[in-house]
Amino acid sequence: MPLLGWRKDARGFPRRSARSFASLLIISACISAALASWLPLQTSIITVFVFAGLHNWFELRYFLMRLPARFGRSRNFFIVAFAGIGLLTAAYVSLPALYYMNVWSGASWPGAIATWNTLMLLWIGALVVMRAKQKSNRDWFWVVPIIFTLSALNWLSPELFRLAIVYAHPLVALWFLDRHLRRTKPEWLRTFRRSLMLLPLLIGGMLWQLSRTTSLADDNGLFWRITQHAGASLLPNIASHMLVSTHVFLEMLHYGVWILALPLIGATGAIWKVETIPLAGHSRGFPKLIAAILICGLFAVAALWFGFSANYTLTRDIYFTVAMAHVLAEAPFLLRMI
Repeated sequence: MPLLGWRKDARGFPRRSARSFASLLIISACISAALASWLPLQTSIITVFVFAGLHNWFELRYFLMRLPARFGRSRNFFIVAFAGIGLLTAAYVSLPALYYMNVWSGASWPGAIATWNTLMLLWIGALVVMRAKQKSNRDWFWVVPIIFTLSALNWLSPELFRLAIVYAHPLVALWFLDRHLRRTKPEWLRTFRRSLMLLPLLIGGMLWQLSRTTSLADDNGLFWRITQHAGASLLPNIASHMLVSTHVFLEMLHYGVWILALPLIGATGAIWKVETIPLAGHSRGFPKLIAAILICGLFAVAALWFGFSANYTLTRDIYFTVAMAHVLAEAPFLLRMI
């Protein structure tokens, strides 16, 4: 993803910088697509090892930056948001634990997944309604029938619906970048959106090229987990090489936005300055608490790296289960930016 290090002049960002921005977008996306297509398993292992925990820390700091010093009339919105994140994450983590404890049979697993998906959609719908009440100039209630339609479709194939979330989630980072550019660097927004037109072309080219490949070797536990996470068992008629490559490519874009693009355009503030966070810099804020949260986050990243080094397969399973919290957290913060 782009390294946005251009200097300003008296008129803002010159046209030449916009062209450089677009060039870096295209080059970065092409390199990511090439690596994901050529060495999908190896690229997946390396990118998750290096960037998974790190990008969660940058997300945490970004979300802390977006929290107001005083909630005011947004208090109920954040109460519902945080309660939903906590309860849904706890339920998601407990699902595999209860399954392996034989609390229910394998036949009950789709119903449990469908129930969780439905609760998640209803929670998002509630947040949309609450946010709509705060935006008197916009009517968002058309989202409600879409939420109920998706909830119904989810029950037709709960695991495919969950797989769709796996593939759609990385693209949400691009939406965050779009909203932040719109607020802080609107002169870059058109260039960014034009560059996004390359994305479906790259994915289409990858799918066409990989349509003639065979499935990846999954003769060990780690490779098997990577292919299953990409949906190999749910889509047996599609080569796992194609599935894994597409998923890895999207994940690389996701990591690039959070670790490089957003910090380099100032979206997270100076990462070493806690006082740039409203909850810490406010006269009635909590600087020590915010600093402790960020420091604990860094220790968690280090612990994750240690876990990957000691037992990559187990740590990967744990990470992708617990990481549902950051997937859920993106919904309320994105709604706050719209």
